[in-house]
Amino acid sequence: MLDDTLLADPRALAALDTRGVLRSAATAGAQVRSAAHGAQESGVADLGGTRPRALVLVRRPGASTSSSALLAALLGPACPVPVVVAESVPSWIGPLDVVVAHTDDPTDVDLADSVARSVRRGAEVVLSAPADGPVASAGAGRVRLVEPRIPVPPGLDLPRALTAGLAVLRALGLLTAPLDPAMDVLADLLDGEAERNQPGHEPFMNPAKSLALRLAERTPLLWGTDPLGAAVARHAAASLATHAGVVAHSGDVAEGVAATGLLAALDRAGVERDVFHDPFDDPEPGNEALPPRLVLVATGEDDPGQAVLRRTGRTLPDGDLLHPVDEVARGTPHSALLRAALLASRVDVAAVYLGLATRTIAPA
Repeated sequence: MLDDTLLADPRALAALDTRGVLRSAATAGAQVRSAAHGAQESGVADLGGTRPRALVLVRRPGASTSSSALLAALLGPACPVPVVVAESVPSWIGPLDVVVAHTDDPTDVDLADSVARSVRRGAEVVLSAPADGPVASAGAGRVRLVEPRIPVPPGLDLPRALTAGLAVLRALGLLTAPLDPAMDVLADLLDGEAERNQPGHEPFMNPAKSLALRLAERTPLLWGTDPLGAAVARHAAASLATHAGVVAHSGDVAEGVAATGLLAALDRAGVERDVFHDPFDDPEPGNEALPPRLVLVATGEDDPGQAVLRRTGRTLPDGDLLHPVDEVARGTPHSALLRAALLASRVDVAAVYLGLATRTIAPA
């Protein structure tokens, strides 16, 4: 059960958060800066001037799954080279390909095998991973290694994974607009988000606390109105599961609308109940289930409501909208990327607040 009094009491939160998970969740901007410096020192920029046969994003458990999805969505179908997202490098990997991989598990044997096979076949490999362990050893001296400089608990390393991947896209020139200024803007933006979400701010001033309260004791339906939004929605579901033990449905809004049972549940949840209804004398079927809560995640320039109508041919029941146009104004270079990173950080902090307030995150 949610103890919502905790969210209004920073001292109680600090006493409960003996592992410092909230502090770690607030390091997103610092992770971006440190990973950008690490990528520079490891020579990722030396990939410039080459056009690979394929860009392979190795998707491993944890933040790697989210970063791979965000990078693939950011590139989209207009990317001038094929983008392959896979659990391991394909059998055809060779010297004309570039491989990007991230992990916080230095003992990931499957990833170590992929790294070893890639360097043996002559592919360029950018690896974001700890320097010790089988994964780094598999590519020792033959990969561009971006080491973590800011330790965080599992599930809070997405900023580092995403920044390493963005450094590769920047070096390969795969984005239509220069990325250099956007990286500094991104780090500053995430610092501002961390400031808004600090424990001392009341829920009405703290977007992460507010989101946590709205998702508490609900079944979140996290649907993206655009490809990046859908990737953020899936990351949000993973974050809620990791930090708060919450089961959520996530994906693209068109996938959500195709789940007719969920739509029916949303309609039922939106119907105002009879004031004389007694749930004990007249229980409803499925009354034990947590009611759904719709959360639309949008990163694009279009109005999310119009995007939903255009893509699904219908409107949706009232719900929450995550579309930070106040923080990232329309027309800002790389606005979709900036909004996606900001929302991913917000849902991470919200999940941590929810995990603390439900005692899902156990004290050390």
